[in-house]
Amino acid sequence: MTGLADVARLLGDDSRAAMCTAMLDGRAWTVGELAARAGIGKAAASEHVARLADAALVRTETSGRNKYVRLAGPHVAEALEALGTLAREDSPTSLGAARDRRRLAAARTCYDHLAGRLGVSVLDALVARGLLRVRPGLDLTRDGRAWFRDVGVDVVRLEAARRPVLRDCLDLTERRPHLAGGLGAALLDVAMHREWVRRPAHGRALAVTCRGQRELEALLGITPADLDAG
Repeated sequence: MTGLADVARLLGDDSRAAMCTAMLDGRAWTVGELAARAGIGKAAASEHVARLADAALVRTETSGRNKYVRLAGPHVAEALEALGTLAREDSPTSLGAARDRRRLAAARTCYDHLAGRLGVSVLDALVARGLLRVRPGLDLTRDGRAWFRDVGVDVVRLEAARRPVLRDCLDLTERRPHLAGGLGAALLDVAMHREWVRRPAHGRALAVTCRGQRELEALLGITPADLDAG
């Protein structure tokens, strides 16, 4: 069994922390890609991956000549995102870094659900419109079940799965909760399928499309101004 202090020591290493942060995009990474992200050699990255796997923080799979690594599940991603709120970020050192930070803060993925101002705005809107209740915990209302069904989410299937349907996840940049759990993941799938957002080949930032702006405003009252840092 891995204790809290053991996990803290694992994540206290800069290289392992950088690798875990990269995997918050929910994708599978090769050891070489993680090594490049952390700025270390492949042998050192392999050792770090082995230690993370032993602690059940990541899982690995082999395909052909490559070993792929991903976070062990959404519970790990949510814990990392919450821990990140305790960190103090350095100021960006270039215009490009500042631009990337603004994009991540506006809209991004947190493993398999929406995060950033977009994710927080979605949860706020769902609650404000009576589609979700927040006390004594997140709960889906009758109107909420109909709303999710209308946008293409099979709530009954989610309720039959082992994963919790509704979870809140403390947002790294907004310091407020966004929607996680099976419903949060399904909503990201809808957003991708209906082209509300576009996802780059690499990284977590999401671009809200013109269609996404129209539909998010029509369905939830979310406007581009809600995603603007100002």
